[in-house]
This record gives sequence, structure tokens and C-alpha cells, in this order.
Amino acid sequence: MIRFLALALLFVGVAASARAQDMLIRGGPIYTGVDAAPTAEAVLVRDGRVVWVGSLADQPAVSTETPTIDLKGAAMFPGFTDGHAHLDGIGWRELTLNLEGSTSVVDAMAKVTAWAEAHPEGPIVGRGWIETRWPESANGARFLTAADLDAAAPGRVVLLSRADGHAVVASTPALLAAGIDASTVAPSGGEILKGPDGKPTGLLVDAAEQLIAGLMPQADPIALREAYRAGFRVEAEYGWTGLHFMSAPWKDVPLMEQMAEAGEASIRVYNNVTPDGAQALFASGPRSVADGRIITRAVKYYADGALGSRGAALFEPYSDRPETSGLMQTTEAEAVPLYEQALRSGIQIATHAIGDRGNASVAGWYAGAMKNVPAAEWRNGADVRWRIEHAQILRPSDYHWFKDLLIIASMQPSHAIGDLYFAPARLGDARLDGAYAWHSLVDMGVIVVGGSDAPVERGSPLIEFYAAVARADLEGFQGPDWRANEAVDRQTALKMFTLWPAYASFREAELGTIEVGKRADFTAFNVDLMTAPFAEIPKGRAVLTMVDGVVVHRAD
Repeated sequence: MIRFLALALLFVGVAASARAQDMLIRGGPIYTGVDAAPTAEAVLVRDGRVVWVGSLADQPAVSTETPTIDLKGAAMFPGFTDGHAHLDGIGWRELTLNLEGSTSVVDAMAKVTAWAEAHPEGPIVGRGWIETRWPESANGARFLTAADLDAAAPGRVVLLSRADGHAVVASTPALLAAGIDASTVAPSGGEILKGPDGKPTGLLVDAAEQLIAGLMPQADPIALREAYRAGFRVEAEYGWTGLHFMSAPWKDVPLMEQMAEAGEASIRVYNNVTPDGAQALFASGPRSVADGRIITRAVKYYADGALGSRGAALFEPYSDRPETSGLMQTTEAEAVPLYEQALRSGIQIATHAIGDRGNASVAGWYAGAMKNVPAAEWRNGADVRWRIEHAQILRPSDYHWFKDLLIIASMQPSHAIGDLYFAPARLGDARLDGAYAWHSLVDMGVIVVGGSDAPVERGSPLIEFYAAVARADLEGFQGPDWRANEAVDRQTALKMFTLWPAYASFREAELGTIEVGKRADFTAFNVDLMTAPFAEIPKGRAVLTMVDGVVVHRAD
């Protein structure tokens, strides 16, 4: 850990403002992300762009009135971009019941009771619980139930999303309000868990979550804007300068654009919108506002569910529940025509796939669409940069799809250090050969974009970087046969959160490295990611976040 005294912003004769201004940054190690010149001692910024980067000995003369940022030993990097996150969910996590860190059913329900007492009116909405390490799950997964919620908050509508966002547990009043009972049939791609008596237990998986969507608070426009404000604030505080917003609600795009025009969007957002916006986006083409602060250029689809809730689609049954092999949420007949439209309209495609069957299916569908549409009709030419989100469980024999079709693998390192507690049981040892295979894909020349999937995970860039290079949990535990060889080196990890997200959003010409002409997006941490012992990395924090030459977060 760097001994960090204070981050000093020394504005000589000039007050800080929300406008980009000339400034000199120095006083700590600067990692440029440029292979030919990976380090520097100082950076000069003018009008939101880098105009010089190099050694102090070669520093050009600057006016005595030029503001100087003294890093005081902090390490600065190209702006970190979260390549897969949910901005609205990050904000709602700040405004609703957060069950992260709950150690048992009893602990989680105590938090529900406390929240109910403090908030006696309205529905109780929360997220973040995960049963995998609870004592109640010692002999098998113990999901929350409606009975648990009814006892903790009698008579209340309670809706608690599992940490992965692929399951929600609803109280009995919530089930009644949504009209869910023993006769309710789950929608395609979803599951309503039922007990031996045939009645719903309260757990709704994947597509079945939509049955209670009308009970959620997102419909309140005032609360929604506040949630986005909170999301922007939290991400800047973590050190993110940009975020690829997955499943961005199409209806919220105008709000985000308004916020950007009003100066309320502190970081960049690259929207991958929900399917309900696909036809409008195919018709309009990519859209951008506020000098590229909010860009909407991609559509996000779902192929399968999540591993934890056994919704990820596998070729073979789950090792710990052999009666199921997961859920596909769409079909080839549904997906391929949409992908063909995307090729013709210049819209990027991102498809969620976690299981090996889900990933192989999506890759095959991509190949089919690319074959069906003559290359002359591709609006972006051959440069489509389609993505698979998560690419979590692969058959090694399917790695070639990513290289052959230039598919971007959008992966979240912290999933590997969380899932190590249950993935071996779900998959068995043999299937771990293709699990969270960052190193194998990078070795093949595949672009691997790093993300956090927040609020599924905490969302810290330091935790994500640590997970990528250490491939162990925050206590240093890795577990037997957790394929340590799939960790990446520090230089690769840096690209995963800087240059490669820039490439995945078609912005590598102006983002992702610190070099002359590029936008002045920087992140500084009080720990040097390139030299610190692995265990020290997640203990650090962001001390400077800069976007377009404007400081959007600083800390002492």
C-alpha cells in the first residue's frame, strides 16, 4: 500500500470549476497503458485532452497560473471503465434495503425486520442476498421463501432479489398482489419454485421475475432520477470514468440524456438497451449526446440464466441437481432475425450467456446471422464487435468461436472468486476447465473486457483487478483445482479495464490509454496496482477520478 498523505489540488490563482481547464498532473507513478512507453512522470492536459505526457526532465514550460494536481504518491492510470454493470441497480442499491454480507437466513431477516420498522409504509424492496455460504445451506441450497419474509415483515409486500439478479423472493402479500398462485404457469425461460404441496415457495427465477415487475418502485420518476444520481456518484467515487450499462431500460435513455445535458452525468455511459428498444434503435441508428457522455449503440439480449440459481444452460445436467440442465431464455428462431437487423443497421449486439450450452448457442447464432446477411449489407462493414456477456462456462472446444468471429468476451473477474464456493458442486471438476477462462481466451488473441456486474457484485475496480490477477477470494482462498492458470498478468488486467472497454465501445481512438490527443480520463488509486502485493490491492481506494479533464471525485 502506498503511504498516502493527501491528494492536493493546487490551483494557483484559478478556482476549481466544472469546466475542463489546463492542468499539470504529477507527483506519483503514471501508467499510460501504451506498450511502447508504459510509464510517465507527468501529464499536461488542455481543453480536456492530453497534450503532453513524459518525464519531468522533458516537461514543457507552463504558466505559473496553470493548476497542478500533485498526486502525493498515488498511482494514476487511464480511466477505468466498468465493462458490464447496471447503473440503475447501483443507484437503487443505495436507496433500498441492501442485504449484501448477510451471513444467514436469520441475519437477512433481521435486516428486513429493521427496515420494515424504519419504513412502515410502502413495499420493501431489496437485493444482495446469496445463500451459498449460509449455515442453513450446509446440506443443500436454502433459498429464501415467502414464509421467511412473512415472519420478518408480517402483512407487507416484500421483494428481495438474489445477488445475481436472476431470482427474486416475494412475500405472500406480494404473490397475492401479482396474482401468483399454485395454478400460475411460469413464462418461457422462467421458473416458479413450488413446494411439495404445489404452492409457490416465493422464489421466482429469471423470466418469472417479470410477474412482479409492476410492484417495483422504478415507475416513480422522481425516485428514478434520484437512483441515477446515486449511481453516477457511487461509480465516480469508486474510480470508474465510464460504464457499459447492460440492459439499460429503453424508457430511461431520454432521462440519462437529459441528465448529461444538464451536467448530472459525471461519468461516461455506453448503453446496451433492453430488447423493447431494439426496433427503434435499429431504425434510428446509434445516438450520442453531450459530446459522447451518453452513447446508445447496442442491444442486450439474454440466452440463458445464472449459474447460482441453476438457470445457466448446460449441455449436461447440473452435478448437484441432475434433473435440470438450466434454462434457455430465447431460441435461434427468435434471435437470428434480430441479429440480422442489427448487422444492417450498425447496432452492436451483446448477448448474456453463462452456461456452455448458452455460449455455444449464441456463437452459432452469431455465425448464422453473419452468413445470412451479405457482407455488403453490413452497415459497419466487418467491424461489428459483437459481444457475449459473461462467457462464463465454455467448452474448450468452443473457444475458437471468439477468435473466428472476433467476438468480444465481456467477463467479470469477481464472479470467479464468488462462484468458487458453489461452481465446483454445480459443474463437477471436468467442466471447470472452461470456466472463467480469461487467460486462455487472451492467449488466443481474444479481446476480454473486464466488468463488475454491479450491483450483482460490489462494483469496486480494485476488487475486479485483484480478482483478475489473484483468482482468489478476498481472504486469499482459492480452493482446490480452481484453475489458477487462468489468472492474468497485471498488464493484461489493466487493458481489461481501460483499452479493451474503449475498443468494445468503438472509442479506442480517444479513450483507454494516456497519450497525446486522447481525452483526459484518469483514475488514481492510493495503491499501485502494478507493484503492490496482491492482498493490498482491494484495500485501496480511488483518490482521483477525472473525466474530460474535469475532476469528478477526489479524496484525501
